[in-house]
Amino acid sequence: MSARPDTVIHIHPEAPTKPAEGQTCNGCGICCLSEPCPIGVLVSRKRRGACKALQWSALQKRYVCGMLAEPLPFIGWRKPSSFIGRRLSRALARACRRWIAAGIGCDSDLEAVAPSDSGQATRSV
Repeated sequence: MSARPDTVIHIHPEAPTKPAEGQTCNGCGICCLSEPCPIGVLVSRKRRGACKALQWSALQKRYVCGMLAEPLPFIGWRKPSSFIGRRLSRALARACRRWIAAGIGCDSDLEAVAPSDSGQATRSV
């Protein structure tokens, strides 16, 4: 990740603490809130800032990647209601999982810094 040291991101208050680099992803969201991954660049149409596909899961109390959970809406398709739509959604999610190396471990060297008086959290490299 190449976010500037003064980058301010807004992290959900119930988000888990960022794991150490190389540890299993826990859905802290720090990497995707700072900048999108290569797949996120395509769906967000930007290189900086939070990824459009990043979603907060209140049930799981963690961030999840929409391209892994329900990718079709992020590429402009409605929710898959047909057999073909569901199969396409699963195939795209599998491809995205491989492209972004989901499940391999945290590859973010960014660090969360305690919130300031304004309630915003900053991260530094």
